Amino acid sequence: MSSDQQQTVAALPRPDSEFPIYDSAQEGLPVIREVMELIRYRDLLFQLIARNIKTRYKRSALGILWTLLNPLMMMMVLTFVFSSVFRFSTRHYAAYALAGLVLWNFFSQTTSGAMSELVWGGSLLHRIYVPRTIFAFTALGTGLINLLLSLIPLFIIMLVTGVPIRASILFLPVPILLTAMFALGVALLLSRLAVYFADVVEMYQILLTAWMYFTPIIYPKEIVPAKLQLLFKLNPMYHLLETFRAPLYVGWLAGPKTVGVAGGVAAAVLIFGWWFFTRKADELAYRI
Repeated sequence: MSSDQQQTVAALPRPDSEFPIYDSAQEGLPVIREVMELIRYRDLLFQLIARNIKTRYKRSALGILWTLLNPLMMMMVLTFVFSSVFRFSTRHYAAYALAGLVLWNFFSQTTSGAMSELVWGGSLLHRIYVPRTIFAFTALGTGLINLLLSLIPLFIIMLVTGVPIRASILFLPVPILLTAMFALGVALLLSRLAVYFADVVEMYQILLTAWMYFTPIIYPKEIVPAKLQLLFKLNPMYHLLETFRAPLYVGWLAGPKTVGVAGGVAAAVLIFGWWFFTRKADELAYRI
């Protein structure tokens, strides 16, 4: 070895020196690494959620009260249309419809918001490093806050219309958690597709409308023809909605089969969506 080569080798950092050695093989699986990075950036996540809440109601005259009035006004319209015009005989229809709308709004706002957060806020990826999943979690956190606020008018309507609030409402965290898992999985799946195909955002809005009417939110499930019952039960939101609505409207817990299907679908969609998103997460900054 020549003297020049010896000097070059001597100048390289040693393993035990103060210079860290980067080894991509030690990063681990993207699925696990994204979880660890999200935990590290949890303060940024909370700040982004707070920013969304403040921005949404900053220029509103009613402020955060709009979160309470919006489902109430929608419920009043639906109650008039379906109780007076179509004459549905559903008992306490206002509470029935509002319970469905509250959960559906949480799901639709979370999944749509996750795509918007990533596509429109993706410029942040070009400036600094942030976990790619932080945009979906920001939409989820914002949606959860709005959901909790929307429960206030729901409980008020229940009291006004004579629907008793029973101890079964203590079970509500379970369907909320399952719906959050399902919404996050769908949000991650759609977010990655939206980065590659911009039309996904607009197409999903059309799908959401059809999906809503395919779910017994504003109409009683009893009016669904028997030959379509099986098709309706293939809808994941049907089971999640039943798990959420039963403790509120009926006063007892949904059947174990319904809860089991809701939990299984939510877990499966979350696992697949997380894997689908994180396996190509490092490429998203180049696609936006």
